[in-house]
Formats: sequence, structure tokens, C-alpha cells
Amino acid sequence: MRAGSSNSHPRIMDLPPDLANFRFIYYAELIKRPVCVGKITDRIGKLTDLVFAIKEPYPEAVGIYLEFGWGKPTQFIPWSRVIKVEDDAVFVQPPEEGETYPPFVDQPGWIMLGNHLLGRTILDMDGRRTEVVNDVHLLEARGQLLLIHVDTSFNGFLRRLGLRGRRWAKEELISWKYVQPLSVEDAVKTDKVSLSVTRRQLKELPSEDLADALEELSGQEQQALFSALDSEKAAETLSEAEPRAQRQLISTLRRERAGQILAEMSVAQLAKLLAVLPHDHMVAMLELLPPENAARIKEILSEQEAQAQSLMDSNYLAFPPTAKVGDALRAIRESGRDRQAVSYCYVVGHDSRTLVGVVDLRELVLAADQQSLTEIMTSPVVSAEADDIQEDVAEIFAKYHLRMIPVVDSEDHLLGVIRYKDLMTGAVTTVKV
Repeated sequence: MRAGSSNSHPRIMDLPPDLANFRFIYYAELIKRPVCVGKITDRIGKLTDLVFAIKEPYPEAVGIYLEFGWGKPTQFIPWSRVIKVEDDAVFVQPPEEGETYPPFVDQPGWIMLGNHLLGRTILDMDGRRTEVVNDVHLLEARGQLLLIHVDTSFNGFLRRLGLRGRRWAKEELISWKYVQPLSVEDAVKTDKVSLSVTRRQLKELPSEDLADALEELSGQEQQALFSALDSEKAAETLSEAEPRAQRQLISTLRRERAGQILAEMSVAQLAKLLAVLPHDHMVAMLELLPPENAARIKEILSEQEAQAQSLMDSNYLAFPPTAKVGDALRAIRESGRDRQAVSYCYVVGHDSRTLVGVVDLRELVLAADQQSLTEIMTSPVVSAEADDIQEDVAEIFAKYHLRMIPVVDSEDHLLGVIRYKDLMTGAVTTVKV
């Protein structure tokens, strides 16, 4: 079970202290419930939304929102005026003055459950997929109404359709303490809430999932989420996004912020990104790059097919044939290399250039420490020539099902590597060795 989710009601220890005689209510069950003053016959309208104030540890209801349509003003009933919530109606006290309650006026720190939460995208705590808030799980106790969970299950969707007796799947309740309103800071001036995990957790989520989330969000929410990422994570996420989202994000970036993000991207990533931008945006982005990188990108964009030497990077591991397995493993652990760099170890001749073999990391881990790499390496090595075009490299990947292919020159000197994922997405990293 993933963190923050539950297939049943929360344990008592998970609830706010000093609460007794409580009950749980789903927001979808309250919507359109009649609101009555005193008696069931004194109906003043239907509950249109619930207004909550963001508090720790759980948001608390501050009132009922009534909307009548046909040009009639809204009404806001403070929660302190609510007498009781029954299955057939919500009973409230009459307004202190006048015959009607005052119109609703939004306040900082308030959210409307239906308007601001339902249907919003939420990044799942396990970091594997994005989900949608289908309902909100509430706790009523001692005159308070607290927001305890958001519900991402299909059951919540059915309740919103009015099918309250149906339960087609397990409940997917995510505790509010794991759901934080995203701080938009300078990106968006709005009180509306975009649901996400905390900033620290954003860094831990796969860039592919963040890219998916960006593509689902509206313009302002999209900018807010992207602004919460540091430059390195933003670069990874931008590379994974679809072209439409890439164009939207680039068009809203400040020049300084754009320069910071582009500095984290490789030439291959930049070439693929700039290829989908309008001409004026592409020119503006090129001006932010070092001259040598800008020249390489222009060369790639001008060619119909990029060559292997333009797509490769130098983030790989190479050892001499006499290196022992134990020494190689120790060197890998102490190198601090990115995990993408250790799919294979390449064996180079005593000139430290000529490619003579390759060792899969899985075989390296299983081999005896005293064995030499020559004893366990595979030779000859499947490789790409420096002037092979991208289509040729793709065919090599398809034929041999490798995770990484070395690039060599005419004398079998190891020049760099191309990863399968990088070839498909343009996400080549540039780590100097």
C-alpha cells in the first residue's frame, strides 16, 4: 500500500486529538442537499459548495456556499450557524440580521471543495502516476467539519454521479497531511489551490510523471508546478514533456530562469527542444547558450539526420583488461556516478582508448572479486560508428536489445555512448569524465 493511502476509515490515532462521537461524510453526498432554516419545510436553497480554511493539521469548514443562478446573489452561511447535518437536509439557524445571509466573499487561505479540489490532478505519493481527486472525505465531530482525506477511487467518481450505493473498487483515500497546496510564489497570483506533493517530494518524483502532470494542468497551474522545480529537475521534466507543453513552458520563462534550465541540458536535449519551438523563441534560446553549444545545435538542426557523434555523451565507465572485479566495483561505488552510467563497464586497451570488451553490470556483481575483466567480458562489442545516422543507431538497439551502445571511430577508439532512452527522448546527459 502506498504512503498516505487507505482502504478503510482512518485509525483513531490518525485523527485530530480530543474528538469523540465522530462520523465520516463524503463531500459528494452533501452536494445539492437541501439547506433549511429550523424546519424541513423552511428550505432556503441547496448546498452548492463547502468552504474550508487551510489549517494544521486538517482544514476546517468555515461555511456553506449557496448559489441560486438566474442573476440572484449567492449566500454564505457561516459554519457556526449550522445546527446539524441530516441525511435529508442541512439545518441552519436563521441569519442574525435580515431575511437572507450575506453574499459570499472569498478570503485568503480559504478553499472551496468543489471548485478548487474536485477534478484536480494530484501527484501520487508513490511517484508512479498521476491521479485525479474524485471526492473529499470529511470528519464531523463536536460541531466541527474537517477535511481528512482526498479520494482518488472510482467509487468517488460514482458518488459524484449520484450513484452513492455503488462500490466498484477499493477505496483510495490519501490523507490530507500528505497533500499540500503547492506554493506558487512569484509564478501565479491566485488563491486557487493546485494539489501536489511538497517541494522536497517533487524532487524525488520521476521526471516522466512530472511531465505527465504538467500536460494535464492548465496554464497558471502548469507554471506554478514548473516554478517549484529546481533547475536540474526542471530540465529533466522539460525534456520529457510533449512538444505542446514544452512550447507553453518556454514561452512563460523569464530569461534568467530559462538560462539556468538550459545550462542543465545536453546538446542533444537542447536540439530536440529547440526543434519544436517557434523560430523567434528558438533564436532567443540560442542566445542564452555558450557559442560552441549553439553552433553544435545549429548543425544538428540543419542536418536531416543527426549523426551518432552528435548524440553521444561521455558519461560511461571504462577499465583496463587487467582490472579486477573487486577493484572495479569499489571504483564504481566511490565514483558517485549517476545510475544511468553504470549499465555496462567498457574494457579498453592499455592505450586507454581502444574498445576491446564490455561487461554487463549484473555479471560484474555476480563475478568473483579476484577475476579480471578480461575473463568475464564480451568481445567483440556491438557498437555504432561515429558517422552512423540516428536511424542506424535505432536499428542496432532494436536488433540487440541493449540499454547502451558505445560509439567508436574507424580505429575502434571509444568516443562516447548513446543510451536507448536518450535516443528516443533526446535526454542525453553531459557529465565530463
